[in-house]
Amino acid sequence: MAVNDPIADFLTRLRNAQQAGHRIVEIPASKLKKSITEILYNQGYILKYVFDDEAGKGGQGVIKIALKYDPATKKPVIRELGRISKPGLRKYAKADDLPRIINGLGIAIVSTSRGVMTDKQARSEHIGGELLCYVY
Repeated sequence: MAVNDPIADFLTRLRNAQQAGHRIVEIPASKLKKSITEILYNQGYILKYVFDDEAGKGGQGVIKIALKYDPATKKPVIRELGRISKPGLRKYAKADDLPRIINGLGIAIVSTSRGVMTDKQARSEHIGGELLCYVY
């Protein structure tokens, strides 16, 4: 099945796996999804991940993500995932206009000319780009 928006599919698979209480979710891999996964890991939103390039003979591979839950309440660490820029309506922002998600408690993931990074990194390097999604 062809997916029109692979980033929205990525976010939806994470959201659905958390609502179902799964520990691990498998997502078809791409370079952009791998960099988003690395950002989620570095920011502490997921437990760990593995890039399995050998899965499937087609060569696409999968990303296996271990989801993170709060040990006391058993609720997912990621409270909300949302897509900002969509294929039908791209959203771009300059470095000064990058959004602050919940006054800096959350992150916005931005695709810049220097790669995919968080809004805080983009603001510190003073570069703007396409606003992909937000996480908190």
